[in-house]
Amino acid sequence: MSDNENRSNKNLKNNKPNRPDDNFDWSKVIRLVFGWGAVIVAAVIVMQVFRTNTETFTEIPYGEYEVLLQNPENISSASILKSDINDYTFKAELKKETDVKIKGKSVSVKAISVYIPEPMIHDQEAVWKEKGIQYSFDKESNEWMNILIGFLPWVLIIAVWVVIMRRMQGQGGGSKGIFSFGKSKAKLITPSSKRVTFKDVAGTDEAKMELQEIIEFLKEPSKFQKLGGKIPRGVLLLGPPGTGKTLLARAVAGESGVPFFSISGADFVEMFVGVGASRVRDLFEQGKKNAPCIIFIDEIDAVGRHRGAGLGGGHDEREQTLNALLVEMDGFEQNSGVIIIAATNRPDVLDPALLRPGRFDRQVVVDRPDVKGREGILKVHTRNIPLDVNVDVEVLAKGTPGLAGADLANLVNEAALLAARKNKKKVEMIDFEEAKDKVMMGMERKSLIISEKEKKTTAYHEIGHVLVARMIPEADPVHKVTIIPRGRALGVTSYLPIDEKHTYSKEYLEAMITYALGGRAAEKLVFNHYTTGAGNDIEKATNIARKMVCEWGMSDKLGPLAYGAKEEEIFLGREIQKHRDYSEQTAIEIDNEIREIINSAFDRAVKILNENMGLLHKLSEELLEREILDAEEIDTIIRGESLPPMQKEEKTPEEAVPDHVKKLMEQRQQQDSDPKNESH
Repeated sequence: MSDNENRSNKNLKNNKPNRPDDNFDWSKVIRLVFGWGAVIVAAVIVMQVFRTNTETFTEIPYGEYEVLLQNPENISSASILKSDINDYTFKAELKKETDVKIKGKSVSVKAISVYIPEPMIHDQEAVWKEKGIQYSFDKESNEWMNILIGFLPWVLIIAVWVVIMRRMQGQGGGSKGIFSFGKSKAKLITPSSKRVTFKDVAGTDEAKMELQEIIEFLKEPSKFQKLGGKIPRGVLLLGPPGTGKTLLARAVAGESGVPFFSISGADFVEMFVGVGASRVRDLFEQGKKNAPCIIFIDEIDAVGRHRGAGLGGGHDEREQTLNALLVEMDGFEQNSGVIIIAATNRPDVLDPALLRPGRFDRQVVVDRPDVKGREGILKVHTRNIPLDVNVDVEVLAKGTPGLAGADLANLVNEAALLAARKNKKKVEMIDFEEAKDKVMMGMERKSLIISEKEKKTTAYHEIGHVLVARMIPEADPVHKVTIIPRGRALGVTSYLPIDEKHTYSKEYLEAMITYALGGRAAEKLVFNHYTTGAGNDIEKATNIARKMVCEWGMSDKLGPLAYGAKEEEIFLGREIQKHRDYSEQTAIEIDNEIREIINSAFDRAVKILNENMGLLHKLSEELLEREILDAEEIDTIIRGESLPPMQKEEKTPEEAVPDHVKKLMEQRQQQDSDPKNESH
């Protein structure tokens, strides 16, 4: 074992994770209060023992007391003590030692004490006067109790003061105390916590390789130092949300045998000026003490945004924090053994000084997984799920293009929930298909009341998409079409690309615009009117056409030029307006080109549907009857074959339609069938 490894293991043993301030240790306060209380009680007892009055009175029976009263000359003096509970004790000193019987034994005593009940005290007082005994009434001294009661408020005041001071100090240097707002909020992850390893991460092989090299460097630095290699200062993980950047960092924490500090970029900046810079310095001080170690900063764009864009100037809190981070990562003093791993999905807003080598030597792109990556991710998430024999993970991976790791994890979870809802013992393929439709198309809203006229319009609209896409070779194949409302749509047509696409051709984009307008074309041909259902389709088609003309240079008339410079606000992280850097004449030409692309695509869609009007009616009728058509059923109808009869499921009482809903549906059907409404 190397020296570095020994040192890291030692650090892991000696450095315990910071206890959150919310879990206040009341046992310490209780031990403190009881400790001081015991000291006070012991002091009182000692005082009682060493009191001046050390005379010991022997308690004797009442009968022996009456014998001594017969000869009053035996008693020199007496005192009657009254306690707090109205009991009386007769204490007397004898002139000489006298033998008395106590429990059958003869005992020689010089001082005696006798308990006298309150009803007898008046009679005994008369006897004492008659015998000529000198006596006095006194109250029993409770000095120790009085001292204890006097000390009790002070003990409580000290305890409250200790509690308040510890809360203000964040329990000895915690992260939430009033006097510790400049301390780092980083959490130290130890090997004893629940670990995530590289076995739990799939679909990011290149990123795993880069990070695995860093772990090997920490475990065995001599292997790299022999060839003059230096440990990387930082690794920046880039990628869209849900691709597994934070999961990779957790896997590094699980794989590495060194201390791992985790902190969010938002934890640096608070309401006090200079707190962020102070926390950065404290974080790196902790890192130096535990070197070699790894510091993970999640969502670093919260503090690493481009400087100079805000209105705060040099006193901007984010800029101060970023300056401190830049200096600590690669400043005058070198940080040896401290590696920074940061994650962000907005690398475009980061400051250039943060991205240069020396600070972040490696920038690892964690992109959406391909088919093999999605298959690996699905296998990871289905390890602890009982699967049926008909579940094919490869088919699921091919049918989920564009989904990130988080989306696939959600898909597997939804499938398990659907299977549990149906009281199944294993998750079947149909559960995964339903979950995929739910994730990709939205949740079914079967309770939504739709009139027959609306349903018919929706069916023809969706089949217009399907038929146009089916007849264009460049278009994506149709996976499924439904007129069951999903999400915010009354009908949904789902497409499944065969291959992973990273660049798009002009023909493919024109095909997308064409089948997007297929629903509008079907409404025009069949009903000769337009509905609002094509609003989203038109918006998508227009956006694609505008980008083709203004951004991608796909217009022969305007040429390969970019029109409209984007002006971005750094701290918002998005474009707030487009600067018009072209003339009015060019703007007219841009509008004409966009209109030409849209109109030609619409005419193409109308032509395709005119040529296949019989298929349009047949597919729409089948969709109205079945409500869902998959790719195989669509191909069967196009080939001219008939579909097998549909097996209608019997509805359970819970699924039955309520009476008031039935009445409303009947009223709407009557309205739709009214000749006045149709003519109107």
